[in-house]
Order: sequence, then structure tokens, then C-alpha cells
Amino acid sequence: MTPLVLVLTYLVILNVLTLGLFWWDKRCAIERRWRMPESTLLTLCLIGGSLGAKTGQGIFRHKTRKEPFRTSLNAIAVLHIGFLAALVLPEFRASVTLLVHQVTDLVLG
Repeated sequence: MTPLVLVLTYLVILNVLTLGLFWWDKRCAIERRWRMPESTLLTLCLIGGSLGAKTGQGIFRHKTRKEPFRTSLNAIAVLHIGFLAALVLPEFRASVTLLVHQVTDLVLG
């Protein structure tokens, strides 16, 4: 499997999981049961699940008015969009690739 396929598989699985957890948390809120901690939801967003989180927020109308959760989620989504947009630029992609190789060489020796 190529690195691109691995990354895309990771992102798809993580975003589906995040979307599912937004649905589950919304159901728990309606039924007044134990809920998922906001820190867990935001962590999933930060490690790549922001698309699933924003989709879940819109579809299930969940945590749309809850501050500072809403602002934090939007900031993470903007960060991810900016990072993906920057990866499209060849100069930025080359410098990120160089940095990854340098860090890998440093860590792995």
C-alpha cells in the first residue's frame, strides 16, 4: 500500500468514526444519558476528523451553539483546510517533504 492510500484510508475511517460519535453523542443528549467528553470529540477533530465533525454538527444539529466548542472546532477545520490548500502549492509541498525527511532521519538515526 502506498503512503497516499494509507493516509486516505486513515482519514476516511477517522472521519466516519467522528461522524458516528457525533450521532451517538446527540442521541445520548436527547435521551439524557452519559455523553462523550468534548475534549475527546475535539481531539478526534484535531487528528484529522474535522470533516466528519463539521458534517455531524450540521446533519445532527449538534453542538452548534456550544461555546467554546464551536469556535475550537471551526478553528481546527480552518487549520486543516489551510494545511491541505498549502500542500497543493509545489513550493510548500517540497519544503514539507524536506522537513519530514529531516525529522525522520533525526528520529530514526
